[in-house]
Amino acid sequence: MEVTDVKPVRTATLFGHPMGLFVLFFTEMWERFSYYGMRAILLLFLIDTVRGGMGLSEADGAAIYGIYTASVYLLSLPGGWIADNLLGQRKSIWYGGIIIMLGHIILAIPSGSGLFYSGLCIVAMGTGLLKPNISTVVGELYPEGGARKDAAFSIFYMGINTGSLLGISIVGYLGQKVGWHYGFGAAAVAMALGLVTYRLFGQRYLGDHGHYVAQEATTEEKSADGNRSLLLFVAFIVALMATLQLTGVLDLTTAQGLAKAMGTIISLIALCYFAYILLTGGLDATEKKRVVVLFIFFLAAALYWAGNEQQGSSLQIFADRYTELSVFGWQMPSSWFQNLNPAFILIFSPVLAALWVFLANNKISFPVPAKFAVSLLLLGLAYVVMVFGAKVALTGVRTSPLFLTFTYLFFTVAELFLSPVGLSAFSKLAPKRYTSQLMGLWFVGSSLGNLIAGLFAGGFDEKNVQQMPQLFQSVAVFTLVSGFILLLFTKPLKRWMGGVE
Repeated sequence: MEVTDVKPVRTATLFGHPMGLFVLFFTEMWERFSYYGMRAILLLFLIDTVRGGMGLSEADGAAIYGIYTASVYLLSLPGGWIADNLLGQRKSIWYGGIIIMLGHIILAIPSGSGLFYSGLCIVAMGTGLLKPNISTVVGELYPEGGARKDAAFSIFYMGINTGSLLGISIVGYLGQKVGWHYGFGAAAVAMALGLVTYRLFGQRYLGDHGHYVAQEATTEEKSADGNRSLLLFVAFIVALMATLQLTGVLDLTTAQGLAKAMGTIISLIALCYFAYILLTGGLDATEKKRVVVLFIFFLAAALYWAGNEQQGSSLQIFADRYTELSVFGWQMPSSWFQNLNPAFILIFSPVLAALWVFLANNKISFPVPAKFAVSLLLLGLAYVVMVFGAKVALTGVRTSPLFLTFTYLFFTVAELFLSPVGLSAFSKLAPKRYTSQLMGLWFVGSSLGNLIAGLFAGGFDEKNVQQMPQLFQSVAVFTLVSGFILLLFTKPLKRWMGGVE
């Protein structure tokens, strides 16, 4: 059913965009403050043995880090389904924010591992409910599509990274210099500010956007068919997982084994869910082609995030152990290197947003598949820089901060070619009745990338220090090759988009 008893949307604009965009901008900014701030210190807390951390090994700590960050995005899939079929996007955002805040409050309480892991689970569930739906509402503000919608997502992306910059600075400092749980507490306060912003201004400026709930089936037969398809899909996933566990392919007895099993689960869920939508979703030929294109974008995004999300895992360890941190005699928190990513995004987002509008106004084609390909190529170059940095680290001296600075510069520009563009593409290409679910699948790509990033960082213990150049080189080669392949398929993918650009 659709909710119709809502206030009319106000036509007030700012910088040529509806005020609703900026309501969502600030809501997301505070939510991302809480997420990225906590993420900046999570792995350090897990492997800390001196200041009251968990005292885990690098491999186990990185595995848990990967499981958590992957879960945050994986839960976007049921979060999208709940919004599409039960609550609508607006209510999902509100309840998700409340759950996130409660999770961070639990993390702020010094306690044993059981309560801490419970807090992580609660934050992940709340983020899964909020994250895909706030992006969906941004898309609804621009039904006309086009370059203006792309520019809006770039502005929205600036909100994400403003929150990230503030969160890493404040939570990182509190966590590393004052106490871990003070940092976790600051994340709870930030989410509370996001809820206040959303509650005060959402009804005023968002109008009826975000209240859509899928129409119920018109007959009992259609409803039964839909439920049967969904149940068969779930049963298939459960049976396959059980078989892999019983045959020893999956091992759920250790953190590393659980992380690897989760990687298998995420991959299968994504494949099966795309297949489920294609085969039983009642799509026409054009919609099916567009969903196939979205699947290609999903794969590219997963690969990109596997490299990008090293900033909280392997690159964080590299910053903490192998990079010069002294600034005029003061030891900078190593987590602050992660600020380079949002800082560069804030610098370059307006530039690329203006570029997309300029190209569109001058009818110069730069299709979405080509943007994704350029993103992967830039990511590969970022890790070429890290290969040289790792070789310097092997000499026993702390490396210049310039290595990490240029690495972050390359993959930040790469991010701007992929992430806001991908958000916009999924909102345009997804069939209306699957918009939030497919937006959830976009974030599942981030989930898979985050998990790979965590597993990759497990190789960064003192015993494997000689392997650092080879590890970074493997990322560089794989992403460069993938970028060139995607570039070759730009034209056919553009055709399958069916005129949507």
